[in-house]
Amino acid sequence: MADEIYDLLVIGGGINGAGIAADASARGLSVLLAEAGDLGGATSWCSSKLIHGGLRYLEHFEFRLVREALAEREVLLAKAPHIVHPLHFILPQISGMRSPLMMRAGLFLYDHLAARKSLGASHAIDLRHDPAGIPLVPEIMSGFTYWDCAVDDARLVILNAIAARESGAHILTRTPVTSLAIENNLWIATLGAGRKFAARAVVNAAGPWVAEVAKLAPIDATKPISVRLVKGSHIVVPRISGADDAYTFQNGDGRVVFALPFEKSFTLIGTTEEPITGDPGEVAVTRAEEDYLIEAVSRFFRSAPTRESIDWRFAGVRPLVEDGSSSATEVSRDYQLELRADNYPPILHVIGGKITTYRKLAEAALAQFSPFFPRMQRSSTAATPLPGGDLGGLSFETWLEDFIRAHSTFAPAFLRSIARRYGSRASAIIAGARSQSDLGENFGADLTACEVSYLKSEEWAQTADDVLWRRTKTALHLAPDDRARAADRIGAWLERS
Repeated sequence: MADEIYDLLVIGGGINGAGIAADASARGLSVLLAEAGDLGGATSWCSSKLIHGGLRYLEHFEFRLVREALAEREVLLAKAPHIVHPLHFILPQISGMRSPLMMRAGLFLYDHLAARKSLGASHAIDLRHDPAGIPLVPEIMSGFTYWDCAVDDARLVILNAIAARESGAHILTRTPVTSLAIENNLWIATLGAGRKFAARAVVNAAGPWVAEVAKLAPIDATKPISVRLVKGSHIVVPRISGADDAYTFQNGDGRVVFALPFEKSFTLIGTTEEPITGDPGEVAVTRAEEDYLIEAVSRFFRSAPTRESIDWRFAGVRPLVEDGSSSATEVSRDYQLELRADNYPPILHVIGGKITTYRKLAEAALAQFSPFFPRMQRSSTAATPLPGGDLGGLSFETWLEDFIRAHSTFAPAFLRSIARRYGSRASAIIAGARSQSDLGENFGADLTACEVSYLKSEEWAQTADDVLWRRTKTALHLAPDDRARAADRIGAWLERS
């Protein structure tokens, strides 16, 4: 017997699964989300941490995808101003690469495919006389500027999961779905602990494991899900440029490599594209990938990083639509939704997608279910702030000034950090405290016991990595020995609290 019956079972707690759960629950469906690991703990937190239209996708004529992504960029800036912020890009011109005419044409389309409300237009730049040219080698004299956005990808997942929970969804982490069966026109899911739940419909949003989860369903054995798995690796080094500019570099292999300001003191460099055939959960950054990224930016920066200067490296696996393209670079970044509902309850397989377009993917996914849930309400996610994003109509910077002024007994840098993570809900971290000394044990870099307690009770944090690397980036601001000590202390604290 199933313990409970839900309208929708969502398998996978990455950005697509969390986004679908948030939208579905807000529309009045009863939702159960089951994630085998931590929320956003695989592909979703290993991105380039950008909300962007995807300038390079124009070369592959993916105009629909770019238009949708550019429109969503504006939506997410308004929905989550605490974790999404504008990022000024420099695109240097280099001999032998894309011509200035091609770049101008691409940027013109980028500016005009969708309405711009918050971000500036692109334009040419003389890097000999602009501060953005200071960190670049003297041979680079010109280029272009344009705007996109940075995002805390892991927190974007968490905020969608919170939104889903607050609309009534049941969120289970570290709970794999081990089997799917059909009884009385319902899906019966067995979870890792042996509990059974029933659902009228299923969404398979398992990311790199979408094909494996599809095999759990006792249907369509002759129509397997086809997906191409591509590893993308990044490295993080001490800040190369003193300014907050981001750089898009054209590489000799036709790809582009980003160098992005990250966490105040660092530069994030990525990404690579390597096909994989093994376990997506066991990928790691290789020395060859480190060399590739270092070499790519060394052609442009006066002060180049070295392997020894790498503070952090991470790799994630992108589950892309298998479209027969000869190289990973050419594979579409668009999503594909495969609904199967012939003489059995519906199951929808989600393949591909980008963080930027997760909300539109969720709308499209739920549109597939409209015949099965005729009373489902219309989507409201475009106009609804994510948790912490309701700033009373103020810009984030104006709201932040008021927040700091209202809590003058706390260090401004500390308040900025928690405001960037939690937005209007940052007050919950310091509720009842008069100063930082009232917030309990300090685990390093101003991460306190009060914040860890909040992450455990409100954001499903169960391990030190959940706290130090995903929900915060505290680990990056600690020396290696201090990271290990903080991990031990937080792990012990989580166990006993």
